[in-house]
Amino acid sequence: MLRLSYQTLITPLVACFSVLGVSALQFPRLQSLLTNKQGVSLEVLEQDIKAEHLRLSLLKEIPSFGYDNLMANWVYLNFLQYFGDDEVREKTGYSLSPEYFDIIIKHDPKFLGAYVGLSTSISLYAAMPERSIKLIEEGLRSITPQVPEKSYYIWRYKGTDELLFLGNSQAAQNSFSMAANWANNYSDAESKYIAQNSHQTAVFLSRNPDSRYARIATWAIILNNQVDEKTHKRVVREIEALGGKVISTPTGNKITFPPKD
Repeated sequence: MLRLSYQTLITPLVACFSVLGVSALQFPRLQSLLTNKQGVSLEVLEQDIKAEHLRLSLLKEIPSFGYDNLMANWVYLNFLQYFGDDEVREKTGYSLSPEYFDIIIKHDPKFLGAYVGLSTSISLYAAMPERSIKLIEEGLRSITPQVPEKSYYIWRYKGTDELLFLGNSQAAQNSFSMAANWANNYSDAESKYIAQNSHQTAVFLSRNPDSRYARIATWAIILNNQVDEKTHKRVVREIEALGGKVISTPTGNKITFPPKD
């Protein structure tokens, strides 16, 4: 009986110390970056990104010992700090965003609030909509119309990524239809509005598939944000594949559209 009590106490402690130990490796560096951003070189920032990537890789392998919600919340707070550090992100980009959500979705796929950051940071800022959609699909396997409450929003995030960033109007149509169906499970005014709006969007997409112009314009929005070289190249490839062209000028990027939509 004494042995069982000892194991009950020590197991969560081991998990906590494992996580805290990994985090402690980066804490001094993180504090230094936050207080001395102006003097930090790009090389140092890139080294820090590599170290953070390693830390997240380790966190993916650490068992939660039943503290899944705690782990997801803690990693989400880490993400908010990472995403909100605009000065550093302007220099290094947002390539680590999906790594945070890999952990969050694994431990708490019902964390509704996290999906907003997932969709925005990965699709819009990191320009990785396929990764965003894959993570959303992973989360949806553990979600029902009632759990978490108003989970129909997740289908809308998925549909938005599919329409705006992949130009897949058929997939988006299905996602908005699902959002409408799930929202119909609720009787409050907000849910009724979402159900009607999602249904109308699905009907519109079935009749009016999105144009190449719309897709190019969407990618151009991402290009005009501060992105790293890898993301920049990805966006340029997407625009050129649609018949557009990106021209660098002293005042920024100029986008030319194809003669016909």
